[in-house]
Amino acid sequence: MARRRKKLGEILVGWNLVTPEALTEAIAYAAKHGKRVGEALVELELASEDDVTKALAVQFDLEYVDLDKNVQVPAALNLVPEKVIKDEKVLPMKKEGNRLKIILSDPLDLELQDKLRFLLGLELDLALAPRSKIQRFIDTFLGGVDTSMDEAISEIDRDTDLLAKEQEAFKKAKEAREGDAPVIKLINLMIDEAVRQRASDIHVEPMADRVRVRYRIDGVCIERDNIPKSMQGAVIARLKIMAGIDIAEKRLPQDGRIKKKVGNSQIDFRVSSLPAYHGESVVLRILRPDSVKIGITGLGFEEDDYERFQRIIRQPNGIFLVTGPTGSGKTTTLYAALQELNRPDRKIITAEDPVEYNFTGMNQCQVKEEIGLTFARILRAMLRQAPNIILVGEIRDREVGEVAIQAALTGHLVFSTLHTNDAPSAITRLIDMGIKPFLVASSIQAIMAQRLVRVICNECKQVDPAPDRFTLRLLGITDEDLAGRHIMIGKGCNRCSNTGYRGRQGLFEMLEMNNELRDLAFSRAPTNQLRRAARAGGMRSLLEDGKLKILRGVTTPLEVARIAQMEGILTED
Repeated sequence: MARRRKKLGEILVGWNLVTPEALTEAIAYAAKHGKRVGEALVELELASEDDVTKALAVQFDLEYVDLDKNVQVPAALNLVPEKVIKDEKVLPMKKEGNRLKIILSDPLDLELQDKLRFLLGLELDLALAPRSKIQRFIDTFLGGVDTSMDEAISEIDRDTDLLAKEQEAFKKAKEAREGDAPVIKLINLMIDEAVRQRASDIHVEPMADRVRVRYRIDGVCIERDNIPKSMQGAVIARLKIMAGIDIAEKRLPQDGRIKKKVGNSQIDFRVSSLPAYHGESVVLRILRPDSVKIGITGLGFEEDDYERFQRIIRQPNGIFLVTGPTGSGKTTTLYAALQELNRPDRKIITAEDPVEYNFTGMNQCQVKEEIGLTFARILRAMLRQAPNIILVGEIRDREVGEVAIQAALTGHLVFSTLHTNDAPSAITRLIDMGIKPFLVASSIQAIMAQRLVRVICNECKQVDPAPDRFTLRLLGITDEDLAGRHIMIGKGCNRCSNTGYRGRQGLFEMLEMNNELRDLAFSRAPTNQLRRAARAGGMRSLLEDGKLKILRGVTTPLEVARIAQMEGILTED
């Protein structure tokens, strides 16, 4: 009788690397998003890519190869075309007779295995390694992005006559075949690398003697390289041509978009150019659909806040506001709520500026101020479309706020964002806009302030032997809090680019309106009174939420202090 092959989840639970609850969550996520359980575990940060690959190796009785441990350049590398190695992420290791040992990441990709057998005329002995490690190996030993970018910059630097050629070259740039010119090659390599490193933005910034290139990864800018000053015009012009904006206009800000295939994904880039002292600064915002499809469970709620959030978004009417500075994840949170509510029996309409991600089943409207299509005008038109749920990208002024409140009072559930430092001050902000206090008090169901903190890399997480006592004291973490617990830190590894962090989670401050808060709003009470009443009603501050995540080993004290410490100290009672 054949032995039953263990399931991947069973193996990981058996190794105590994944809890049964986490496995259940991953299975539900995989079913919802059409992914495999292993992919879901990695995306939800419930297991590392290494652990999942090791479990696959055990499941299929294959060898696991640790590519971080001084693996030499394989002699069989030239047996497989370089394009196939780079496109399919495979590593041929050793040929013996009619058999080739080859490393890949997915033992279930039978189509790839058949393609390799046909192409090479050899039988395959499979071994497994994580896809990201295979990619790093390819980059290192096959002239990948890191080395190629440096080579491209060197090639540009050697061409001393490029400034004279610049104008003529870029008249023909639209017709130029991709990859022909050094500048085109450099831009393509830069974009590919940024996407692979999970960057959210690429910053190309002219300076006095160079052009600085930085990537924003997990909310922090990391300097990648410097391009020669002589190539500033060519690089900026190439980016503007790709984005479809006017290369001759250098005095005014401009916006455009780039669509580009990177790996197997079609990625959108929102491009902004801004005239600055040393020349035009260009920023490419990388728009990945998957980055806003993480689901509510992936946002980082503590259990009680998660239950409150689920209850709030299922209210039949009222306003739910998410507040915080730019880049704090407000849009992602609202999209997660809308995805949860997106059912055939509900009509959802959004007004956004701009529409960055498209979702099936939602009616998304783009604000166009230049033709008079404003938030307020779209909102009024929305109400004639009989929606159940409305998303307003941002309440910017009194007019938008009053229409949103009117929608909430006439039986609609309204989601929107506001720029305030904490949840209670959103009430004061709306009243300061000129909205009548009784309307604010009666329409708002809940307000949630949020920030994003970097999460410690699971691959290199370890106990911090000497946590900074001053930072702990600033955050209010006492020896009693640390009893039986450890402060964790990321040592730095290849997976997290030696930062010690990989990915981000939210810190949340959830204010649910109650009778006392409504009375205070109606009487125009100051923010400190609203905060006291909210705390009495069960609201946990951003700082307190950060402390819980520190004590659970999710993030570090320095990371919480970086984004929540000041607000917490100023507003604690």
